[in-house]
Order: sequence, then C-alpha cells, then structure tokens
Amino acid sequence: MTTTHLKTYSKINHVALDFFHQIKTAAGSLDLLLTDEQVYQLLHYLDGLLLWNKAYNLTAISDPKDALVKHIFDCLAILPKLPFLDKQDICLLDIGTGAGLPAVILAIFRPDWQICALDSNNKKIRFIRQMAGELVLKNLTPVNERIENHQTTKPYDIITSRAFSSLNDFVSLAMPYLKTNGVFYAMKGKMPTEEDVQTLRAINPDFFVQTTPISVPGLNESRCVVYIKTLTNNKEKS
Repeated sequence: MTTTHLKTYSKINHVALDFFHQIKTAAGSLDLLLTDEQVYQLLHYLDGLLLWNKAYNLTAISDPKDALVKHIFDCLAILPKLPFLDKQDICLLDIGTGAGLPAVILAIFRPDWQICALDSNNKKIRFIRQMAGELVLKNLTPVNERIENHQTTKPYDIITSRAFSSLNDFVSLAMPYLKTNGVFYAMKGKMPTEEDVQTLRAINPDFFVQTTPISVPGLNESRCVVYIKTLTNNKEKS
C-alpha cells in the first residue's frame, strides 16, 4: 500500500498511512478480518470526528492518537465478542450512541446488519447522519430520541450501550425494546459487582449475566463486556 491510496484528510493527514497500518495490526490482534475499504471508512470517520468536534463537542478526546485507541480500537475490541456473529439481518440498537460509538463502527463492520444509533443530542445525531451519508452506510439509522420515547415497529436482537454507568438503568429502560431471547450487550470499564448482578436479577430472576474481560490494543486500562440474556419472554414494545 502507498499513500496514493489514501484521500486527503483534514485532521489526520500527517498520520493517515501510519493509522491505516495500526488499524490493520489491531484488527489482526483481535482476530478480525477488515477489508482495506473498511479501514478507509474507519479513517474517514475518525477524521470527521476530530474535524466536527470543536463545533459540535462530540468527544473530550482531541488528540488523533488518543482518539484512535480510545474510540476506534476500543470499539473494535468488542466486535469479536458480539452475539449472533454467525447470523445475517440482525437488528441492533445502540443507546446513548453519542458520536456514533460503537454504532458507526458496528455498521462498518457488519453491513448486513441494521444498526440504529439513538441519542438525545441533536448535534451528535446530525454528525452521525453526515458520516452515514459520506460513508454510504445504508444500514445505519441515526435517531434523535431518548430511549424512553423511542418508537420502533419491531424489537431488536441486540441492544448495546457504551454510555450507561448503571447496568440497572440500561436494562430497565431498554428491556421493552428487546426481542425474546435477545441480548443486552454493555461495554464497561470496571467489572460489575455481585450486587450489580443481583440488582439485574431483581428485574428478571431468570436473567443470565456473563461478564467477559476484553483487551484493547494500545490501551493499558481495564475493559469488559457484559451480556445479559433474557431466558423468559419479556413484554415486547410495538
């Protein structure tokens, strides 16, 4: 690969080639297969995130290298653990998506899945809509709503969140939108306590809760994903 294959970027032009190889290396360490086109899409998104950040206040991270690791790599690290990876036509809702993390990364990684990016911040949703257009992510639907007011014609197979500090709040608010036998998938910094798990089981005694540590390339901080699976029928919202 040479620099002639890269577009001109606004914020990462001086490191674009290096970042391309870093993304490829990070994906390889996670056993992810990313095409060159998907890597270009990730670079385009990262550049857009940094470009729009000053006006739209999208993220507290402004350094390109930090954003690459703490946003792009952090989201890539959850992909190998996603449920239903062997299935197509999965519908996924990302609550409190912010600037599209992980919704945009998911939409790039799985173009055969339908991804709904939900956030109450209009500016952030406008940014995601712009990125979806520029990257031709026809499977990504940005929605400017709070989860309490979300309108959908059918429930979701997977509901994700990187934003909620409380697993209890996440599950309580999202539960009406999850399919029977669907999966909640929460990204956390710290491992949930036994008290956290018992609080979840107070919502539904038949919840299956599993916590899996994940390693983010280039980041020496603890991360984990929490699966919460409904083993009994929940009331689906229509």
